Amino acid sequence: MPADQPAEQDTAQADRRPLVLLTGAAGGVGTLMRELLPAHGYRLRSLDLVPVPGEPDAVVADLADRDALREAVRGTDAILHLAGISLESTFEKILRANIEGTYHLYEAAREEGVRRIVFASSNHAVGVTPWPRPGEPPIPVDVPHRPDTFYGLSKCFGEDLAQLYWDKYGIETVSVRIGSCFPKPTSVRMLSVWLSPEDGARLFHTALSAPGVGHTVVYGSSANTRNVWDLSTAEALGYVSADDSERFAADLIAADGELDPSRPEQAHLGGHFVTDPPIWPH
Repeated sequence: MPADQPAEQDTAQADRRPLVLLTGAAGGVGTLMRELLPAHGYRLRSLDLVPVPGEPDAVVADLADRDALREAVRGTDAILHLAGISLESTFEKILRANIEGTYHLYEAAREEGVRRIVFASSNHAVGVTPWPRPGEPPIPVDVPHRPDTFYGLSKCFGEDLAQLYWDKYGIETVSVRIGSCFPKPTSVRMLSVWLSPEDGARLFHTALSAPGVGHTVVYGSSANTRNVWDLSTAEALGYVSADDSERFAADLIAADGELDPSRPEQAHLGGHFVTDPPIWPH
């Protein structure tokens, strides 16, 4: 056997791994997933509006550039769509980046025959939903859309667009209502909606690989002791969380006190997005 044959075999094996287009690859969650998803058996093709650090071959394109977007989609097995404005902004900016951009992505997928998209939705699609009181059941995924911002409204659109493209074109989507995906929670509220980066990779892997998802909406968090929403639709796809924010609780509560749902900014699922949303700086 030639000495270089094992290396050639390794390369061939690597080439058979599913190729996933990762939009928003230079963003916060995108950066985490670039590091974590390959261990779950994926090759990634990165796309962002700005250069992706450490990836000279990444696609640098606006979602409005439909030719570049279609070329980026071509040949992929699935799409993890994280791109867009992730805070509140003007309706015009949200319209262009989040609403029209997501439509352009679904059209590119339809044109190129890509059959699976994982859409980064948000808890802000239902942000005006009241925060559950002690003893109340967790918030289900079929709670009515109640966006807290134009940003949240764009996520409602994305979920409905995903349903349309499943019903009309057979493109499957898992819409993940992401809570807060950071290395650790930074507030008492976040103890309930925290998604560890490692659990984020587990959940996105499940969403990319589970069979027969149609259009499924799931909440995106770890199995936190203080969870306020129902993770059963994610678990039904095969998601198993390995993390819990409770180990961070004592320090956060000592600093800020327990969550107080009588305060307007803590009375709803969307938190301060309901009362004083953070504004996209660009």
